[in-house]
Amino acid sequence: MHWLDLVHRWTGGVLGLVLAIMGLTGAILVHEESWLALTLPHAVDVRVADEGAIAETTARLMAAEPAVQSIVYADDRFGLHQLRLAKGAGAYADQAGNVVTRWDSQWSRPELWLFDLHHHLFTGDVGETVIGIAGLAAILFVITGTILWWRTRRTFRFRLWPKRLSRPMIVMQHRDLGIVVAPLLLLSAVTGTMMIFKPFAAILTAPFSSPAADAAAMKPPRTKSGPLAAHPDWRAIVAAAHARFPDAQIRILSLPRKAGDPILVRMRRAGEWLPNGRSNIWFDAADGHVLGSIDALALPRGAQIFNGAYPVHAAKVGGLFYRLLLTVSGLAMLLLGSLAVWSFWFKRPGMKGRRP
Repeated sequence: MHWLDLVHRWTGGVLGLVLAIMGLTGAILVHEESWLALTLPHAVDVRVADEGAIAETTARLMAAEPAVQSIVYADDRFGLHQLRLAKGAGAYADQAGNVVTRWDSQWSRPELWLFDLHHHLFTGDVGETVIGIAGLAAILFVITGTILWWRTRRTFRFRLWPKRLSRPMIVMQHRDLGIVVAPLLLLSAVTGTMMIFKPFAAILTAPFSSPAADAAAMKPPRTKSGPLAAHPDWRAIVAAAHARFPDAQIRILSLPRKAGDPILVRMRRAGEWLPNGRSNIWFDAADGHVLGSIDALALPRGAQIFNGAYPVHAAKVGGLFYRLLLTVSGLAMLLLGSLAVWSFWFKRPGMKGRRP
């Protein structure tokens, strides 16, 4: 068991701070819609479901904001449309198409830079890889920590905070708090790592369907789109999207980023957990005809399980009770990670007085 203890302590000492940041930011982000509702007008408006009204608002926003790259539509928990522009700029608009606030970079909006910190550590792909490694380490922590706890299970005492900030007391609190929240920590770590490391996700979903079949089913159509029209018929595009999936909510409309790319509409069908859905429709940017579509509910089982990782990880399902559970998980990760770093680097026992 000595080597297991060494692995657990050293990886915790090195990566504990990253996990603490993930825990704190995650606990805040699961309640994003609730705290945004306190600061933004119309954020609590009821979602407009009428297809014609959505089409009119889309046309109005696209005409008023020609630099828009995509629109994320209001949903049942957040009553504003989000307009995404280049270089982190954007705006929120009400469901009638009136802009209520704008920003020039992500640093102007706490929900945006918190999301970037949680997903990329402000360092893009490098930070995402570090977070993925920390996620794998968190899975290792839960497994090794459970094994190490089992030896001392008779001394279990539930402690939110150590009696003293001494190394023995921190170790005892770490051990006993960790075993209580272990299932939630494992759930967060597994679902988060699935989204970052696709080979890891493929291992977990392979028993349900072939990873190759999953990837093939989720591929966009190979047909090329014409150049983006000067004035696309947004009303017709929105109507065609709702005609393709009548039971779905329109979630995102994305414009082409380069020549040959189509217009993409993402929809969320009634049975999907993913908040922005994965039922996609591609439209020719020149004349608006449909190039292809994917029905998320017809995907192989493994692909559907993968699509469920984000809503489970971010508490987009399960209601308030599940959001509170993940808040507890995030705060516990903050406490466990930060105290692990503190005890490892600053509270290590010195050599003075030790017997050889």
